[in-house]
Amino acid sequence: MSDQIEDTIRKFALQNAVFFKGTANPKAVVGKILGGCPELRSKAAEITPLINQIVEEVNAMGLEAQTKALAEVDSTMLVKEKKERKYELPELENVDGKVVMRIAPGPSGPLHLGHTRVSILNDEYVKRYGGDLVLRFEDTNPEKIDPDAYDMIPEDLEWLGVKCNRKYIQSDRFEMYYDYTRKLLEAGHAYVCTCDAEHWRQLKEQKQACPCHDLPVETQLERYDKFLAGEYKEGEAVVVVKTDIAHPNPAVRDFVALRLVDHPHPLTGDKYVAYPMMNLSVAIDDHEMGMTHVIRGKDHLNNTFRQEYIFDYFGWKKPVYYHYGLVNIPDTVLKTSLIKQSIGEGEYSGWDDVRTGTVRAMARRGIKPEAIRRYWVESGIKPVDITFTWENLYGMNRDVIDGVSNRYFFVGNPVRYDIDGIDEIVGKAPLHPDHPERGDRVYKLEDPRTIFLSSDDSKTFLDAGMVRLKDLCNIEYGLPAKYAGDDVSVLRKGVRAVQWVGTDSVKASLVMPDGSITEGLVEGAVLREESETVQLERIGFVRIEGKDQDSVRMVFAHR
Repeated sequence: MSDQIEDTIRKFALQNAVFFKGTANPKAVVGKILGGCPELRSKAAEITPLINQIVEEVNAMGLEAQTKALAEVDSTMLVKEKKERKYELPELENVDGKVVMRIAPGPSGPLHLGHTRVSILNDEYVKRYGGDLVLRFEDTNPEKIDPDAYDMIPEDLEWLGVKCNRKYIQSDRFEMYYDYTRKLLEAGHAYVCTCDAEHWRQLKEQKQACPCHDLPVETQLERYDKFLAGEYKEGEAVVVVKTDIAHPNPAVRDFVALRLVDHPHPLTGDKYVAYPMMNLSVAIDDHEMGMTHVIRGKDHLNNTFRQEYIFDYFGWKKPVYYHYGLVNIPDTVLKTSLIKQSIGEGEYSGWDDVRTGTVRAMARRGIKPEAIRRYWVESGIKPVDITFTWENLYGMNRDVIDGVSNRYFFVGNPVRYDIDGIDEIVGKAPLHPDHPERGDRVYKLEDPRTIFLSSDDSKTFLDAGMVRLKDLCNIEYGLPAKYAGDDVSVLRKGVRAVQWVGTDSVKASLVMPDGSITEGLVEGAVLREESETVQLERIGFVRIEGKDQDSVRMVFAHR
């Protein structure tokens, strides 16, 4: 291979390393070389191993040396063209002054990643236009309520940076729902149905009204009084809002507004037996609270059609409705009932277990609210279904935390090696390649000249016979190991660069995404860290969960 080709590879490897915080990606360099030099494509199989070797050598140089070397070769390659794309939500329709919007969770547990979408979208619009953002607990399903959620949800919203300036709890508002239901009955827009539930559904599917549908108003009101008094048992009667029994969409035909529940409510106990269904309570509350715009998933489209009937019956002005597409969030557990069960069984450590998709788990891992907000703003409110991409969220989070995350070495399951053949070994590495003003991690091995490798790198050392201790020196295998100079060109011969720590390291535990814990050692300088997040070189970004004078607890975020 000619010297000219090697020079070209080195130039592009240096540029890639400078652009990406001191670490070049060999695949990116291969693409750049073959794209810019088509004459080399026929030699791809031959040239790729050489590229890998040169990239390894360049990565061992450190950002300062890489930048200097690239400036000497071609200073114009130091300038990176930035293509900034601005993401902004579309304007809301029919805005007349301030807006009123709402976040309406059911208090079955804390918020999870799926809930953050509607929370952030509503918050973004209220901040843009001014007005009120309402937090409304829709707690009309007592069987599924976790009492702690009334406190956890506001805490999650505060962490997200979502500011609600009004709060309501639907279980405080039952008497109002009852009054409006009575008005619907008096106007002939509702009926109390005592039919078998399955038979009622079958009739609806056939576009037929049940026998209760057209009973006189006086009879309906008598039944309603008995209904509220608990004279019917659970399942024996429901109150139904009339729509169009022949509506082409079966889901919009007559819908249940009130049901009977024989289950105590965490807040109201046994005070009520008649519980509003969401289409009744939501329509009434959206009017009473003055909603101007409602944003929710398109799975609520049929609910919007149902609720509009109530608005029309009372002559209320309707809010502007937006229905965004459904989102599939893979590879995580979101269902609060399953998480709660796993916590109870001891499988999960709590609501912030890293295997879940709760907001608390995101916070524990070091995923920042700014990254989550950017993700949903970029996703927008279009009705197109999307698949959530973890890598995209991690990339956005990387943009937030990279600049504040100093670099350190961590070795899992450490193996000790003493080094002979030299009296003193000195090295240094920057705390952060982009911020030289923060200083360096300075290494000095004297007596003992002891280092620790991870168990995986120790096996590599045994098999290969030599490794390079990153930012320090080369060593040959043996017990003790032997100092083998500081020539980084050994990397071009296939020698691996590995992380290491010295005797000034401290014990560390690292919680991984699958819930497993890797025990190891981390550079002792991390104890002086003021930032919540750091980057463990060649491992990834982590959040420091806690530390004392001789140990650190960390949680893995992402690479």
